[in-house]
Amino acid sequence: MEKNKIKLEEEKKLLEEELKSLGKFDKETGDWEAMPESEINKQEVSDDGDMAERAEDYEERSSKLSALESRLEDINNALSKIEIGNYGVCEVCGGKIEEERIEVNPSARTCEADMNKVI
Repeated sequence: MEKNKIKLEEEKKLLEEELKSLGKFDKETGDWEAMPESEINKQEVSDDGDMAERAEDYEERSSKLSALESRLEDINNALSKIEIGNYGVCEVCGGKIEEERIEVNPSARTCEADMNKVI
């Protein structure tokens, strides 16, 4: 279990760094907010073409940010489970999550039989 905790903490650190490169953390809402690269670099937008590019960049960053934030939530959930002692327990059936599944995805929330069921 210690090996999985280390893997989760390392991935968490990488995700947080990537999230910071795409946006900023809003302490009031507890969510990450995408910021266009031009805003992060403090560049001015000069014309309509730049505005369109900025909007497209923002949408792309928002999409990436959402996926990363979801992954970070899964990792934090797994780390919490390690702390309270119910790590490796399927959230659907309550059975043990297979070691092979945990090895591939240390933040897995379900066993293989239940991995396609909505939690």
